[in-house]
Amino acid sequence: MSDPLHASATAPHPTGVTPDRQRSLSATLRRRARVRAPDARLALRHAGLPAVLALSAVFNLYRLSQNGYANLFYSAGVRSMLRSWHNFFFVSFDPGGLVTVDKPPLALWVQTASAKLFGFSPLSLLVPEALAGVLAVAVLYIVLARRLGALAAFAGSLALAVFPSFVAVSRDNGVDPVLILALVLACSLALRASETGRWRTLIGSAVLVGLAFNTKTLAAYLVVPPIALGFLVCAPGSLRRRIAQLLAAGVALAVVSLAWIAVVELTPASQRPYVGSSINNTEIGLAFEYNGLGRVEGQTGGPSRVHVYHGAYVPASHQHIIDAAVRAANHGQAPLGPANPPLNPALEPAPASPPKVTTGREKNPIPFGESPKPLRLFGKGLGDQAGWLLPFAVFGLIGLALLVLVDRGHGERGRGDRPRFLDRRDPRLAMLLVLGGWFVVEAAVLSLSKGIVHPYYVSALAPGVAAMAGAGVAAFVKLARARLRDRVMGLALAAGALATTVLAQVVLMHREHYLVSFVPVLAGGVALGFLALLALRRLAGPALALAFALVLVVPSAYASTTWLAPVEGTFPVAGAKALAGSGGYGVNERDAGLDRALANYIVTHRPGSRWALLTVAADTGAPLILMGLDAGALGGYSGTDPAVDGPRLARMVASGQARYVLLGGEYSLRGGNLATKAVLRACKELAPSQWHSPVAFPYGLVLFDCAGDERALSAAG
Repeated sequence: MSDPLHASATAPHPTGVTPDRQRSLSATLRRRARVRAPDARLALRHAGLPAVLALSAVFNLYRLSQNGYANLFYSAGVRSMLRSWHNFFFVSFDPGGLVTVDKPPLALWVQTASAKLFGFSPLSLLVPEALAGVLAVAVLYIVLARRLGALAAFAGSLALAVFPSFVAVSRDNGVDPVLILALVLACSLALRASETGRWRTLIGSAVLVGLAFNTKTLAAYLVVPPIALGFLVCAPGSLRRRIAQLLAAGVALAVVSLAWIAVVELTPASQRPYVGSSINNTEIGLAFEYNGLGRVEGQTGGPSRVHVYHGAYVPASHQHIIDAAVRAANHGQAPLGPANPPLNPALEPAPASPPKVTTGREKNPIPFGESPKPLRLFGKGLGDQAGWLLPFAVFGLIGLALLVLVDRGHGERGRGDRPRFLDRRDPRLAMLLVLGGWFVVEAAVLSLSKGIVHPYYVSALAPGVAAMAGAGVAAFVKLARARLRDRVMGLALAAGALATTVLAQVVLMHREHYLVSFVPVLAGGVALGFLALLALRRLAGPALALAFALVLVVPSAYASTTWLAPVEGTFPVAGAKALAGSGGYGVNERDAGLDRALANYIVTHRPGSRWALLTVAADTGAPLILMGLDAGALGGYSGTDPAVDGPRLARMVASGQARYVLLGGEYSLRGGNLATKAVLRACKELAPSQWHSPVAFPYGLVLFDCAGDERALSAAG
């Protein structure tokens, strides 16, 4: 007789699953539910990340194609680099390999790879930079979220995504977005190394800084002191071990930084292009002088050292021509024809404010910030690109420091489980030293540098400002919810941050005549948010979020002005009245007609085999290179590089590599070099009618034919 209990336990279940199997499945489902619950909460907590990245992509990519080739100098360089591995490695500006661009290769290599993969076009050059900006926003979010939580990460990454100068450079094909991405990644690894003490993580950070050096030379090293300080103070292990790790990272930094430069320096000068913008044909000189310490200590070209007349540098010998042309234009007369007085590098003072164009935008860019001073970052040229959130970031840095001091529960404890006065293992302290230190160093250098400081340089401030602003939001909220003493300090810092930020924004709005009608909403809304923060502790988060959102409105709108017109490729800035570019090949219809006429004449009249046309400066030759002509620049970017003299030009002409030289154009009034002077003395001038110029008097452009004049060229140079 069978056992009924045993039978009931083993009999098939109506659903096909035994009770034991069902209990096992239920337990498995409960375990999975427990695992999924934190994942779901985590996804909900960081739901703002996709929104911020989408917003950043919109800012950087919307109407991007209108910018055309943007920075013509770099775009022409990429087209030339596609011609050969030699040009690619040495970042030659021109197809013939005469002169290099004035920056290291990494960012241009990225653009060249994109152009090779997707075809040479404006978007294949612009999109990589735009995406680099979006990736920098994502990395900053992750850095802040790991150490301060989702609120700080959302606020900081949002501030970076709408930072006006950061958006402007992300819509250009310059090198700054790649530089910023590399440095944010380097800081991320440095913070991780400070927490774990791992050799490979710190060395990885050094490698990234080295890659950033190969993007914009010494500008990358501004992050090195904060990284070193953060690791030395916060990393685990003995002091001797930490010093040894920093020394190893320093070796890695030097190797990566100087590897490409070493190859260039070891290559004989006759087998590579001249190093553009250097005075000694060395990448070392370019990196540490023109692109390095010269920007800080002062150099020719900085504010108060050159005089600009309507965007051109005017020698005294040409002043009467300029004045006569302006008088003729003002009276509706034809401008003067080309004249060839001896070039003279002496500079004359420029007249005052430039005229406005009918679009309401400035006719010329603002090339420099104001003179060095503590509040330079709020001054003309820099303030509207970077000043909107600077006060909040300063108070945010103070708030983060205070939070590290009063809330010491995130790192190692001292003996007897009593917290130390300052817990060096607190990851927030490492972030304060690394990202806060980067912010302070960058701000100090930009404020006090005596050399060239273009307005778009302040884009390098964006990650530090954004990180400290996000940290400030988190710190103010946490302090406002704490005990009375800490709450008072938190409320005082929040009040200072909001009041000074609103004040700075109101000043900037009135100075730029932008969204002035929003002032009452801004002031009233921020005051309301602070009152809510003051009244109820439980509303601290929403109240401060409301106030912070309001102070982001105007900079966000200001950043969106980059959609309204093509970017000015050399000086990419935000602003409804900033100078706009021409899009396309970067020249207006008149100049495009001149370029086409020149190119058509030259290609049908036995041009040089290596350089169909040589210009004075790169910006005159760049549109021609982009149109497909094998042009080059005798004097590099500025027209004054000693890249070619008369004898060398004579040899180029004698060998059939070159024939035609175009004097005039961009930067030609700086004085040229020995080769341009030799052309003036030795070569035959071709009248505009001979090369079918669409303009009877193409003021400032003179075409010369040097064929047969080799001996005179050599003697004149």
